[in-house]
Amino acid sequence: MREVAFVGGPVATMDAARSFTDAVAVRDGRIVAVGHAAVRAQRTSNTEVIDLDGRLLLPGFHDAHVHPVYGGIEQLRCDLTECQDAADCLRQIRAYQPDAGWVLGGGWDMGQFPRGTPSRTALDAVTGARPAYLLNRDHHGAWVNSAALRLAGIDRDTPDPPDGRIERDADGHPSGTLHEGATRLVEHALPPSSESEYLAGLLAGQRHLQARGVTSWHDAIIGPYLGYADMLETYLAADGQGLLTGKVRGALWWDRDRGREQIEELRQRRERARGRRFRADAVKIMQDGVCENFTAALLLPYLGSHGSGMSFVDPQVLADVVPELAANGFQLHFHAIGDRAVRDVLDALAAHPEHRELRHQIAHVQVVQPSDIPRFHELGVAATIQPRWAVNDAAMTELTVPRLGHRRAGWQYPFRSLHAAGAVLAAGSDWPVSEADPMQAVHVAVNRREPGTDDVPFLPEQALDLVDALAAYTAGSAWVNHVDGDTGTVEVGKAADLVVLDRDPFSLPPAEIGQCQVDLTMVDGVIVHERKA
Repeated sequence: MREVAFVGGPVATMDAARSFTDAVAVRDGRIVAVGHAAVRAQRTSNTEVIDLDGRLLLPGFHDAHVHPVYGGIEQLRCDLTECQDAADCLRQIRAYQPDAGWVLGGGWDMGQFPRGTPSRTALDAVTGARPAYLLNRDHHGAWVNSAALRLAGIDRDTPDPPDGRIERDADGHPSGTLHEGATRLVEHALPPSSESEYLAGLLAGQRHLQARGVTSWHDAIIGPYLGYADMLETYLAADGQGLLTGKVRGALWWDRDRGREQIEELRQRRERARGRRFRADAVKIMQDGVCENFTAALLLPYLGSHGSGMSFVDPQVLADVVPELAANGFQLHFHAIGDRAVRDVLDALAAHPEHRELRHQIAHVQVVQPSDIPRFHELGVAATIQPRWAVNDAAMTELTVPRLGHRRAGWQYPFRSLHAAGAVLAAGSDWPVSEADPMQAVHVAVNRREPGTDDVPFLPEQALDLVDALAAYTAGSAWVNHVDGDTGTVEVGKAADLVVLDRDPFSLPPAEIGQCQVDLTMVDGVIVHERKA
């Protein structure tokens, strides 16, 4: 029975009062004492004492919306996430030399390319005759070369699918970028990935998260997507073999090509998804796309005659299936970027308010009509935010704001307004869409600018206080995932899911919050990550 005492530093409990204390004792995976006097009374000759030396201890971070298998696999493939511009992407692709077959990977940023659409000819120049399929960073599109288009049978006569768009040149030929559902036109030609690669991806993703203090997460897609297979068996295999050291909730993917006939299948998959550290009780419905490619669903058209986006699930179908899914006990996890998508989801939930206990959530909430903000609290719907996106980066300044217009752009990522209206805030990275480090996200939530920069803050009136940003990444996400009775705060009787930062962000100037790193991550009293000095 392992005993650990953390002493000598501030402890942010993230309890309902957002209180602070100065020591924590752990025994057999649970928190048994909080506060110096209580911890001293619990210490024995077997107690391992960890001196915080002024560092902050707080509950382990809960990532409420993430894709660790995708992130892990992309690290193992052609990883473009660190590339700074289009030329850097092409250099990285040229240098990537897999054994044979397709060039697979992703992580390129739409803001690095004119109009957000890289070309097949540029990709041809660095891949030659080998087919290439590279997902963009936001996972709403792919960059493909001529060989991939040929193998997939996509040419100038191929129509756009109802839920996507083929980017085309002046002559109507596919130019190399596939948006949303158009990526599915390539899937039949992609080589299948092995279960061993998916497992390796999950374990790599788990290491990545735990090194950043994440002790539990919500995998927002358990099902086939963007050429990836269903991850259900991967999670069950890792859990069954004792390899899953994080605590995972998952959202079963809603197939937008089908209707309510899939609900029984989802019920069966939920029953199968019952592991020791993994379970999937939610259903993920992707209601729209993203603003950068004109697929986020808006109430008014984009500027420049590009339509008003896409509703991937017809609002009437949404209104029909939401109450049936809720009646079957499914928590609903919605992707909604545009103001029309947000309103359609809220309207569907408002028609059947009797299932508040399921703690439905809307992720991303990028563009929200001000009149819809109070409805989150009124309906008991959590807002799952991705703070890293609320910055003046190239995607925002070159693609999003010009397409929304300044008035509507001012409604983006209204974190403070949602919090002030009483909405529960949960937080997630959406990694690999954006970096998984919670402290980087907390920095942006507080400063509304990228860490390490003095950029003009993005809508600074929507910034959160530090304690509220940390609460979203701990207690808020634990609440959304229905695990708040066991974790998410530092309280006696709860699981010892804890993180130690290398400093105390509450003692730092706000501009330095992003410099905090994770020294130690603990799950159920077991250290799963410890930073080497």
